[in-house]
Amino acid sequence: MAISSGVFSTAFLSPETASPFLRSSPVSRLAAPPVTLRMVRTVTFATASKPVTGKREPRGIMKPRPVSPEMAALVGAPEIPRTQALKQIWAYIKEHNLQDPENKKVIVCDEKLKKIFAGKDRVGFLEIAGLISPHFL
Repeated sequence: MAISSGVFSTAFLSPETASPFLRSSPVSRLAAPPVTLRMVRTVTFATASKPVTGKREPRGIMKPRPVSPEMAALVGAPEIPRTQALKQIWAYIKEHNLQDPENKKVIVCDEKLKKIFAGKDRVGFLEIAGLISPHFL
């Protein structure tokens, strides 16, 4: 007759080949193993950060930069952050319905956009960020 021990069956194991885990009694398997490591709790202190005294100065693409006269005519400002310029260019494209109806990823340029996009008639939407770079002085 086979003796079942949880998931493992000991029917085909001889006492010599069975692991010590399977040979031990069920009571000893449930007991917690002795802990020989000493647990040490470390105390950490939070450092006080500088108090926030208002908004911080914008940096990177969020910082307003002077733009070329062609870009200023389109966005309406002589100095603008790159993110806002892209946002306003997209608003202009959507307002004047300048996306190709068959492929919305392509912009069909009018005269104002041709000045900004190096005279191209059609521009892919991934090209826009690269084509406006020369207009930021």
